[in-house]
Amino acid sequence: MYHHFPGGKDQLIGEAIDLAGRRSLEHMNGLDGQTPEAIAARFLDGWRELLVRTQCRAGCAVMAVTVATDSDEVLRHADSVFASWVERLTQLFVAGGLPSATASDLATGLIAGSEGAVAISRAQRDLRPFEVVAKQLIDQVRAVSAEHGAEGPES
Repeated sequence: MYHHFPGGKDQLIGEAIDLAGRRSLEHMNGLDGQTPEAIAARFLDGWRELLVRTQCRAGCAVMAVTVATDSDEVLRHADSVFASWVERLTQLFVAGGLPSATASDLATGLIAGSEGAVAISRAQRDLRPFEVVAKQLIDQVRAVSAEHGAEGPES
């Protein structure tokens, strides 16, 4: 194992969360020019699909590592993955008509809210907590979009 991962366990974990991060970014492909609501819905759909497919037994690998590690290197790695998600969602929201600062705040809230909802659904082995939070997040995106005239035809 150390032949392939000379940096040891932290390198292995880092590469695993990089893979999870890339998969989440790939899930957002094709959303350029969509409404903020459509973007948020697609992001949430990815987590919903994971929860349903695994009967609420799997969650976010990046969050799991963030909570479980004491390694500064692994935390920096997880931070870079979360930052890449915020950056991509922000870009998409801006392209969807939101101001940059609003888009960044909305992206951060969407990620934080969905991560917490996934964790609670996983702990309870029940999709309901995720659905409650997902509805609230979509309502928030819809309200922010209306406030900034970024509603589009899908609202």
